[in-house]
Amino acid sequence: MYSVIVVPPACGNVADQLRISAGERIEFGRTEPSGGGLAIAHAGVPRVAGEIAAHRTFWLLSNLSEDQTYVVENPEGAGEHIKVAPGRVEAPVPFELARVTLPAAGDLLTFDVWAPRHAFRSVERRGLQGTGTVPAFALDRTKRYFAVLAALCERRLRGEPRAPLPAVEEIVERLRPSWPKVSRSAVYWNIDYLAVKLRLRPGPDTAEPGRRTHGKKESLASLALRFDLVREDDLVVLAPAPSGAAR
Repeated sequence: MYSVIVVPPACGNVADQLRISAGERIEFGRTEPSGGGLAIAHAGVPRVAGEIAAHRTFWLLSNLSEDQTYVVENPEGAGEHIKVAPGRVEAPVPFELARVTLPAAGDLLTFDVWAPRHAFRSVERRGLQGTGTVPAFALDRTKRYFAVLAALCERRLRGEPRAPLPAVEEIVERLRPSWPKVSRSAVYWNIDYLAVKLRLRPGPDTAEPGRRTHGKKESLASLALRFDLVREDDLVVLAPAPSGAAR
């Protein structure tokens, strides 16, 4: 059974994909390696640019270039990525779907790598005595503040990891179908509330006189996406309110 599938740039045919099993490895570079591998025909790509090795549930990337850092992004991860420095060998890549970006003489060349579906075990704690663990982030998905947080993260969750965050006016318009009485002041209030609730700023009773907090929206979105406080499935809270619902 194949463990890892490498999809060449502009691949339009399944037959052009490269498949390797756990323990196997392939090279990639400007010229196709002897014995097979991934050829990327561009003058800015080293003749031997790197190597991919398959493991059981992840894969390893070696950067064999002299001076270029490679970036591996998670297309489904709202900005998750790792950097592999020149000369780094067998850097583990944990993403099920990954996009490898190679800087090449002013261009950014990409190819995809598909790893096996991740394996999970149950995290349910059966039979353990004592008090339960306090939740790291106590968020109620039925509250207005969560809808504001979802609207704040929506663009990046929908496959645009570097998209600019929406302005408050845009959040108001996005929330209006599900929250007809939403206003700018209500959105501002919920952003401030989230910043305190998620401990990104002190509460009003402990704030230092004259202290100002910058970039609250960016801090909130970064925290929410980093710890999966909002997932793509949660965007359902932005759906229009059912007809006949209280306004």
